[in-house]
Amino acid sequence: MLKKIIAILLLTVPVFAGAKKPKHVYVSIKTNKGECIIRLYNETPKHRDNFLKLAKEGFYNGTLFHRVIKGFMIQGGDPKSKTAIAGQELGNGDLGYKLEAELRDSLFHLKGAVSAARDDNPTKASSSCQFYIVQGKTFTDEELNMIEQQRLNGRKIPVWQREIYKKTGGSPFLDQNYTVFGYVVRGLEMVDSIAILEKDLDNRPKEDVKIEMKVLKKRTIKKLEKELLQESFKKKLIMASGKK
Repeated sequence: MLKKIIAILLLTVPVFAGAKKPKHVYVSIKTNKGECIIRLYNETPKHRDNFLKLAKEGFYNGTLFHRVIKGFMIQGGDPKSKTAIAGQELGNGDLGYKLEAELRDSLFHLKGAVSAARDDNPTKASSSCQFYIVQGKTFTDEELNMIEQQRLNGRKIPVWQREIYKKTGGSPFLDQNYTVFGYVVRGLEMVDSIAILEKDLDNRPKEDVKIEMKVLKKRTIKKLEKELLQESFKKKLIMASGKK
């Protein structure tokens, strides 16, 4: 029976090795608390292209993760944070334009989701540069039901997303209100390390956490996607065999 399961899984594995061009774009974020790698979603092209442009230009280098809330998210990308002195309130910096919201039902705020920050504008347009990475927490069915009623105006969270919020965690009350445009495929430990830092009354870490960002090259992406594929296959194999 196990051999049949393995054969089926092998048939579902896409092949990246022969691809001439990677299907996704990835960026790495390096800090003094670790490093993570983010896949940018093709389903949100305006946010993907804007983030990629800023990353290539080096805009994010030297900016801070200026707002962190344990069990919720870490936020960065304020241009004013590059020269901010200790204790200075941050979060209002921008580049003078906004991005049209790209809300997709399939993209949600699970742990590791990368989303665009925004103010309270009625169109839910995103900041030109500020973003956050979800840490979140796990939820029970009862808690998710309450979020649907009180925070999502009755919108039902799809069953498959509920399972992820229950097992992996996230911040479901943000769904369909902020544009999710990426996901951390490596290095979630960095998010956890930053989220627990001591902070001031404005949720700014008392220890500066500077960002160094770079866009991964095609060769690196092909190797990364091959490794991610192998890891995913291994997880499916373990689940299929019933091992823990």
